[in-house]
Amino acid sequence: MGKLGCNVDGNLDDTKFSQPMPWIGIYVAAASLAFLFSMAVDAIHGIRQRKFWFPSKFSSLNATSLTLLAVAIKLSVDLNTAMPRRQDQLAKLSSAVFICTVMGNSMPSLGTMENRELFMNIMALAILVITVIVNICIQLGTGVIFVFWKEHAFIMFIMLVLLLLLSFSALTVPNTKQYLEYKYNKKYQLALKEGSNESDKPLVDKLREDLMKHWMMAHTGSPQFVMGRSVTCTASGAFCLLSAATLAEAMIRSYFMPWSFKFCSGESDYKWSACLVLVTQTIAVAVGTIGPACRWFSAISFRCTNTSWNQTCKNEFKVEKYWIQSLLELKECPLTLLRIRNRHCRKLAHDAKDRFLNLCITVQIGIVLMSKAIRLISIYFVSWILSCCNCCKRIKKFTVEKVSNTESVSGSQHSSKVDLSGFVLHLEGEEALVGRMMKCHCDPTVYWFRMGENNRPKYLIKLLERSTRGFKGVGEFDSNQIPSLDFEEPPNCWALPVATLTSIALALPSISPKSVKELVSGVNEGLMYVRLVENKLHAREDLINTKRAAEVVWVQVELYHKWFDVDLHKLSLQGKSPKETLQELSDAAKNRLAEFVKNPTSQCLKQLSSKWPVDALAANSMYRISQTMLRNKHGANDQTGEKLYEAVVVMISDILGACLANMERFICMKALSSAIEEREENVRHAVRILGKTESILNLQEQRGVPCLDPCQMACIDEWRSFYMQKPSPFSLSPSETETSSSESNDLYLTIE
Repeated sequence: MGKLGCNVDGNLDDTKFSQPMPWIGIYVAAASLAFLFSMAVDAIHGIRQRKFWFPSKFSSLNATSLTLLAVAIKLSVDLNTAMPRRQDQLAKLSSAVFICTVMGNSMPSLGTMENRELFMNIMALAILVITVIVNICIQLGTGVIFVFWKEHAFIMFIMLVLLLLLSFSALTVPNTKQYLEYKYNKKYQLALKEGSNESDKPLVDKLREDLMKHWMMAHTGSPQFVMGRSVTCTASGAFCLLSAATLAEAMIRSYFMPWSFKFCSGESDYKWSACLVLVTQTIAVAVGTIGPACRWFSAISFRCTNTSWNQTCKNEFKVEKYWIQSLLELKECPLTLLRIRNRHCRKLAHDAKDRFLNLCITVQIGIVLMSKAIRLISIYFVSWILSCCNCCKRIKKFTVEKVSNTESVSGSQHSSKVDLSGFVLHLEGEEALVGRMMKCHCDPTVYWFRMGENNRPKYLIKLLERSTRGFKGVGEFDSNQIPSLDFEEPPNCWALPVATLTSIALALPSISPKSVKELVSGVNEGLMYVRLVENKLHAREDLINTKRAAEVVWVQVELYHKWFDVDLHKLSLQGKSPKETLQELSDAAKNRLAEFVKNPTSQCLKQLSSKWPVDALAANSMYRISQTMLRNKHGANDQTGEKLYEAVVVMISDILGACLANMERFICMKALSSAIEEREENVRHAVRILGKTESILNLQEQRGVPCLDPCQMACIDEWRSFYMQKPSPFSLSPSETETSSSESNDLYLTIE
């Protein structure tokens, strides 16, 4: 018997070496499919968001995508596997074109990277591209690639050009971010000044106008959008189109002009998997070219429709300063080489640095001029097509006007009155962008606001309509007369008393299932906004466990109608009086608290209440609220379950209403306090929330809020302290006093 790897004659046994190759082909196809999926999602996302410059959200350039790319192009770097058939040779070419597509498609993602990440990703991509080019050249020399050599040579040229475009475009990212951040701060001050002069406007209208301004600043200053509208990104789109056209040309010639090629007989070691790779990568190239092609066409159509030919030619041969600013700054910085003591050597190093940077500046200028020349050539050829399209548009002018009139809504009419031209952030040479943004008049905030309106929390709005003026229930749900259980009271959050009060409401007898269902739905919708407010405006470390306790309690209440081991539904069917029901809940909470207090391991936590476990925090909340209800006696008559339920619902409504009084501040902070890369998404989220909460904000203005500063408004304990110090914080008119007294009578909890 021969040794492992050898046959009986002692020679190398290579019969099994090629057996795993089809599986490797599947692996390559799977990596290509992952890229196909990410680029398809980006295309769909761009169309849905009406961003026809197609940001690279999922197909960005990062460590994961570069690793997948290295797997997907395995056929291009395979030096010694025979590829005799037509599909084998086409698969080699599709792998090379695939690299160009990925590079062009992911170019806008450079704007979202930090300096170190940007440098590392570009270096990794450069190593990968150079490796591929070297391997293709070797295969052309050895004959592994024996057809489509012109196409391969052209694709390698495009690969190098795209690498240069990405590398030198990355040099502009840090400076453009700093400049846009500076411009944003200036425009933000202008927005604040204009907002202070419009204090007489309704709250929702004022917020909408502010968000329009912030969206315009966030959108036009988005690093991905800045990179996507740059001349180098436009040129990369043209090169991606050329690479895709090269692959299409090779496939058409090979299948419809078979006499022009001579393929070899035999079969590749990849077997049928080579066809799978070819099909997957061809589809990926087609899908991945959508984004770069649309960026290219958008830039071309804009230049064609907004400037004359002479003006276009004049502007194309100017290189703006921001393209070479980072290189000029590097040139001015001294080269500190502490280990070189010899003055002559240090001088040589400085001279070498200056010459290298001069070369880089020359290359950068050449790349920008080449990109502008490509755009100029594209304008010349595409202008004829656009002229025909414009003629068709003029024919349909009257029809389009009728459709636009029927589709216009009050929000779009409102937005047309707002002049947003002063809030467009642009770089040098992009002055025409201001006119384009105004001419297009495409304000997506109207669309997002309408989306929010269509998803309003109807149960929450119905629940908040039962709140009292000033939300006085915030000061009544937990009395300061409840005796302490020998420990410091933990801090309170908004969500925990709401979840506890809802538990009590579900346990009360004689309540209709419809009312219970509406209450649970309203509280569930309200807690979504409570979490937003607490996480953004009141993110204190000592409230982490309290918020977690609220989450635990609410999950049990909503899904199982339980408060820990107490079945609330079963308790409501036992026919007990409201007093007995509250007493049973109080006893269950007290027993759970007693177990926590008696536990030796919890002795150190007794004086550090914010570190209590969630069950102890939930039990403390239930004990204090139920005891408060048991002690509040404002009449001699027995209180039925229905009346107590109504009082508890009003109290829940008051707490939610008081918390949501912070929504105006939350929306403003959501649109402002974020990094430049996340600002646009946050403004979009803020507009949607405004659309959902429009009715709530209008309701808050009618109810009135106590005179607290913004930080105090976000804290429920500050509200309670205010009501304890000032039992009558509002001066009401006689008619309002009558209404308020009739509303507040429902809050009196009489349990005999």
